[in-house]
Amino acid sequence: MANNQQHQNHPPPPLGSRIAIIGAGVSGLAAAKQLRHYEPVVFEASDCVGGVWKSCSYESTKLQSSRVDYEFADFPWPNRDDQSFPSYVEVLEYLESYGKHFDVLKFVKFNSKVVDLRFIGEPPTAADFGGERPGEYGSLLPGQQWHSFEFVVVCSGKYGDIPKIPVFPNHKGPETFKGQVLHSIDYCKLDKEAASQLLKGKKVAIVGFKKSAIDLALETRRATMYDACKDTTLDCSSLLGMGTLLCLLLSPMRRGISKFIESYLLWKLPLLKYGLKPDHPFEEDYASCQMAIIPENFFAEADKGKIVFKRALSKWWFYEGGIEFEDSTRLEADVVVLTTGYDGKKKLKAILPEPFRSLLELPSGLLPLYRGTIHPLIPNMAFLGHIESVANLHTSELRSIWLGRLVDNKFKLPSVEEMIEQTSKEMEIMRQSTRFFKRHCISTFSINHSDEICEEMGWNAWRKKNWLLEAFSPYSSQDYVENK
Repeated sequence: MANNQQHQNHPPPPLGSRIAIIGAGVSGLAAAKQLRHYEPVVFEASDCVGGVWKSCSYESTKLQSSRVDYEFADFPWPNRDDQSFPSYVEVLEYLESYGKHFDVLKFVKFNSKVVDLRFIGEPPTAADFGGERPGEYGSLLPGQQWHSFEFVVVCSGKYGDIPKIPVFPNHKGPETFKGQVLHSIDYCKLDKEAASQLLKGKKVAIVGFKKSAIDLALETRRATMYDACKDTTLDCSSLLGMGTLLCLLLSPMRRGISKFIESYLLWKLPLLKYGLKPDHPFEEDYASCQMAIIPENFFAEADKGKIVFKRALSKWWFYEGGIEFEDSTRLEADVVVLTTGYDGKKKLKAILPEPFRSLLELPSGLLPLYRGTIHPLIPNMAFLGHIESVANLHTSELRSIWLGRLVDNKFKLPSVEEMIEQTSKEMEIMRQSTRFFKRHCISTFSINHSDEICEEMGWNAWRKKNWLLEAFSPYSSQDYVENK
């Protein structure tokens, strides 16, 4: 079921499609391109493509890599040799251009949010939708419609829509605080003037860590700024132009290399000065995709006193004037922004019916997806963009190619038992690699993951021109052009 208000710049797509795609972000566009010969219907809740690049970006948000490390295999950036990190606006323009180039925007139903999925098994009848006679669909709200498909690709992603909000003791939540509390997703919705009015002359506390908190800290630096980290880490990995070196993390020498990178970071960045040295090794952050690139001038602003760090090693809650910690220390604030992440699994569970909803998450907290795409026990459905890597666009595109060939019957899936065994092995690797394994990141075996996908599709897993390049040159999206 979808709420629908069609985008005025694009005509309605055909409703007789056999395939539905939920979401028009990176994964949704890649899937639409691979499945375009089926004329899929792409349901996009917002008024444009881009996913989190549209809904979860600040004015200062930039890509964390150069253009050549974030591009589709057969659609390079027009200025791909530019080494600067593109802004979120440039990324949105690139994704829009990709959609236009491959003529997939005609399949997108904008302002159409999927609110419910039902597995019918046989061609649907009115009774399946709550109606009594053919043509009746039960108690639909105004603007809602039912659509019937043979296959659904869920590309709604892990981020956006449903924020994770900390649980507080009684009478110590946001209602106690006399200032204003908002989540980063709410801040993203503010225009420049509204954001300026919110922060002008205010003490701002940012609760969280990683990329969202770092970007927001720099963006709000003109106010009196405090950064309250809710965990024991604030990763400051600014050196990551060392792509080839990171590949070596997959070797038996990875622990030594991890120590070398940690030493480099401590030399390069004032982590010790501000008490930001993580309590765990770098390789664990790499294994959980938690690396963040420090934006330009971040520590320069901290040196000026415009960004202040408070490392929260204990529980915290609100009091009338700000935030209080378990050690009785207090942090005064006028505005508190929670950069505490999103609940991607809750978003999935909100639309999936039982019994499939219960199958989404194992006791370990991981989503068991074969090739990061197919749940062995959920029929007629695929999931893209829900398992991370250090190169999410490339991974989503390769999985989309794999899915397209699967739908085209160019290869067959192994048995359910074999798929479960494969996903179990991968989850065990994650569990052994990092204490943060619940983030479900494949970075420690991403090359092997890509090789196995290629082999299953009937491609040569060796994507370089010779064995020297295979051994010593890092892979890029350009190595996975389909006609190689």
